Amino acid sequence: MSTDNTETIEPTTTAESTTTAESTTSTQPTGARDTIYIGKKPLMAYVTSTLIQLANIPSVSIKARGMSISRAVDVAQIISRKTENAGYKIGDINIGSESLESQDGRTRNVSTIEIVVKRN
Repeated sequence: MSTDNTETIEPTTTAESTTTAESTTSTQPTGARDTIYIGKKPLMAYVTSTLIQLANIPSVSIKARGMSISRAVDVAQIISRKTENAGYKIGDINIGSESLESQDGRTRNVSTIEIVVKRN
């Protein structure tokens, strides 16, 4: 039963390209985006996207929720450990939860994480 609930919640966790932004992140001018949303794409797709953004801006926020949290942690660890001589480090890490309504009408809490990766 929990698998069905995860499937109803998980499709809302989509991986957005760094060229698109949510309507809530309209505080930035039309330029580089500083948030990478983690979803179901291969791990290295997010690592590459984050590294491209870090080449343009000093810090990038990696966000995920639910089952994608472990993938977000993996992305941050790959960037900080495998590219040590490039000078990237992990900054602030924020965890929380969001209340979402599943298809059967129940309110469910879904865990969230935000990891900031900075350039030295």
